[in-house]
Amino acid sequence: MPIDLSQYLVIGISSRALFDLTAEDALFREEGLAAFERYQLDHERDVLKPGAGFPLVKAILSLNRHLDGKRRAEVVVMSRNSAETSLRIFNSVKHYGLDITRAALTGGAALAPYLAAFNVSLFLSLDEVDAQAAINSGFAAALVYDRPKNPLEEITQIRIAFDGDAVLFSDESERIYQQHGIEAFTKHEEENARKPLADGPFAKFLRMLSEIQSQFPTDPKPIRTALVTARCGPTHERVIRTLAAWKVNIDEAFFLGGAAKAPILQAFGPHMFFDDQHGHCEAASKVVATSRVPWRNKQEQ
Repeated sequence: MPIDLSQYLVIGISSRALFDLTAEDALFREEGLAAFERYQLDHERDVLKPGAGFPLVKAILSLNRHLDGKRRAEVVVMSRNSAETSLRIFNSVKHYGLDITRAALTGGAALAPYLAAFNVSLFLSLDEVDAQAAINSGFAAALVYDRPKNPLEEITQIRIAFDGDAVLFSDESERIYQQHGIEAFTKHEEENARKPLADGPFAKFLRMLSEIQSQFPTDPKPIRTALVTARCGPTHERVIRTLAAWKVNIDEAFFLGGAAKAPILQAFGPHMFFDDQHGHCEAASKVVATSRVPWRNKQEQ
């Protein structure tokens, strides 16, 4: 019987997000595809350094050690490379002992159409076009900021941090804030405090993490999550009631009221932080692994 990937937490990750291919990407842009392919084949046995998404992938795969042999997490390498030029990727996967057996190698074609086929729960990329296309297709996706932090450290607990609006929750309230200001935003959230926020692109991903957490009745659990949002009182009430309505667990919540996120994130130490604002991501990426969640194009909504 074929494996039903809908029963797994599936991370799709581009080869450039998993490994550091900065020099190779520059070669491709400056000298073209033929030079890139020749270089990859000539350096097939040269192990690549970990990329920005490496720590999260390593952490997610560690879940399978906690479930008495029952697999719950899978990783799929998704690349526009050809099969032949991807041999170096798989040699590097083997070198680091990553339990990755699946790949989508599209030879230059778009990756987004294959996300559903692999039941991808989260897609990570260094390519803005691919990340945007994934979001527009209804998948949790993010653009990884190229700063791996302690990529080879031993994983004892997966830590993931999320922004709220336009990440866990829809961008409805965020648009009110951006178009009409803080007073209109606060008034709207107070009036709708008991109305749960609509799902954002990462709501399903959070639910899957929460469901896996529920399989571990005692602490310490292998997953720990945090909400790190610029919201403050009284707009925090709607968020708290929304999470309760969703019946999901968030281990830590920080309502910062515009205070800097980076110090909180440094203290929490996530393997990845997801935010929709470039400014927040730029600051956070200096202290923790960070990914930016693109806004879904209006015409796609």
